[in-house]
Amino acid sequence: MDFLEHAKNRYSCRKYKDQPVEREKILQVLEAGRIAPSAVNFQPWHFIVVDEADMRSKIQSTYDRRWFDTAPVVLVVCADHSQSWKRKDGKDHADIDAGIVTDHITLQAANLGLATCWVCNFDAQKCSEILNLPEHIEPMAYLPLGYPDKDPADQHFNRKNMDEIVHWNKF
Repeated sequence: MDFLEHAKNRYSCRKYKDQPVEREKILQVLEAGRIAPSAVNFQPWHFIVVDEADMRSKIQSTYDRRWFDTAPVVLVVCADHSQSWKRKDGKDHADIDAGIVTDHITLQAANLGLATCWVCNFDAQKCSEILNLPEHIEPMAYLPLGYPDKDPADQHFNRKNMDEIVHWNKF
């Protein structure tokens, strides 16, 4: 499959089958994250795989949406601020690097017939407590992971036109 077609097939899934995800597939998804580029190649990330029911329930308590409970696995993408590159003006690129990693993971998951959804609207402090994260590790995104319980073709694909977002040589 051509890359653009593959990217168009990835969507934010909000309903998952009651079917476990094979560990081998989880590891393939994480490998796609591991090889992602980062600023100065510092690789300031950690991945927490939440696949035990009691831990999923605790994580789900930080993001109160019914659909979230259907995912058999939740990947927590974390940024390590002690290892991230900082620009001269102090801008910490950990969040950008975490975004790149998250995108790699979501595309690989789709490639394997799995579905994901970026979730950033969660209680990060509570998540940190649940996962016993050190202060310099920030949970950046949840990625519920599983087999989709609906046809991806049913998903709405609405994007701005190129002339609305592309500027040549100046704004």
